[in-house]
Amino acid sequence: MKTQRCKGTRDLSPDEMAVFRLIEGVFRDACLNWGYKEVRTPTMEYLHLFTSVGTLTPGMLERVYSFLDWDGWSGERVVLRPDGTIPVVRLYIDSLEKEKLAKLFYVANTFIFESTGEKTRERWQCGAELIGVSSPSADVELVMMALEVLQRLRIDGVKLKLSHAGLIRALLARLGLSSEEQAKVFDRILDGNIKELSELGLDRTELETLSALLGLKGKSATFVKSLKALLAPDLAGLQPGIDDLVGVAGLLEALGADYQIDLASVRDFEYYTGAIFQLFKGKGKIGGGGRYDALIPLMGGKDTPASGAALYIDRLMGLVKPESLAELKAPKILVRAKPETAKEGFSLVARLHKVGYRTEFNLGAQKVAGFGWTLDVQSKAPKFILTDRAKKKFEAQTISEVLKLLAK
Repeated sequence: MKTQRCKGTRDLSPDEMAVFRLIEGVFRDACLNWGYKEVRTPTMEYLHLFTSVGTLTPGMLERVYSFLDWDGWSGERVVLRPDGTIPVVRLYIDSLEKEKLAKLFYVANTFIFESTGEKTRERWQCGAELIGVSSPSADVELVMMALEVLQRLRIDGVKLKLSHAGLIRALLARLGLSSEEQAKVFDRILDGNIKELSELGLDRTELETLSALLGLKGKSATFVKSLKALLAPDLAGLQPGIDDLVGVAGLLEALGADYQIDLASVRDFEYYTGAIFQLFKGKGKIGGGGRYDALIPLMGGKDTPASGAALYIDRLMGLVKPESLAELKAPKILVRAKPETAKEGFSLVARLHKVGYRTEFNLGAQKVAGFGWTLDVQSKAPKFILTDRAKKKFEAQTISEVLKLLAK
């Protein structure tokens, strides 16, 4: 019987891992350049971390991998993390809360149950969290950093959508719904079930106002300001959300970022409180993030503003173009040595590695066609023979001479 991998999981071949590491490397470099520091959290967390504060929608909680830690130290129900942000926030509360500003990034896998086994259950993402600052500039920094990563990966045609959770919550509160009703309505909005809002018994005017706001789409900060005209004369509770969205949209516009405002585009997560952004390539979502000022205090930390962003590695892997991998596929050197010159051959490989050349020692199974040069080590003069892809040969007596030939 052939050994099979679990449904809903995937193996990554050497070529796919090269793409994975390219994405990870570009993201890591961008984060370090912007002043973020790398962290890593456990794959397994306590389930209550994701349920006690209402951080996930009911739809997502039904799809997490959880089990009772019978033989562990806790005896509690644990979960394979379904989200990357919440564990980082837990880490911040545990050990970094004294810092006024924490700029953190990570590369992690998340797990979501999928019953058919046709979709991926283990998903990789790279994310960044900006904790301690509440301003449109902080939100825009995360957007610009994500766009920078995509640009460096040469992924074009990306669409940026903006929304605002606080504005939607304020509208629901203004409709006179109880806290429980607001939560149900927002859950339905997040899960994309906007059509089901008519079941809540709202009168026609209220439902039309809510539907009108959720259906609005535009492409400028001026468009956001027009919301005031739609919602006038009563803007109680809505003004802060509108002003915040105007600030984020206006700064992005000034920076030349192309975006669309789509207030109904938020999905899957409940912990957002302010501006939300999503990145699409065609119909596929490749990243997103937003402000979650209430999450840290809800998890037992101090009242601390925060926002985050994530890019989905699995989805980006199919979008990386061959030219982006050119550096990874730079010509390599194959060092060939007979048993009597093996010691010199290994020394040569080590020397070439130190100066930055991708070099392999010939074990008799490598295909010469996969290398830019072959370098033969001989027991007599000439000591080294360098051969390029055109079969042109060059002789050298020392490693220094070999390096000069390679440089040419």
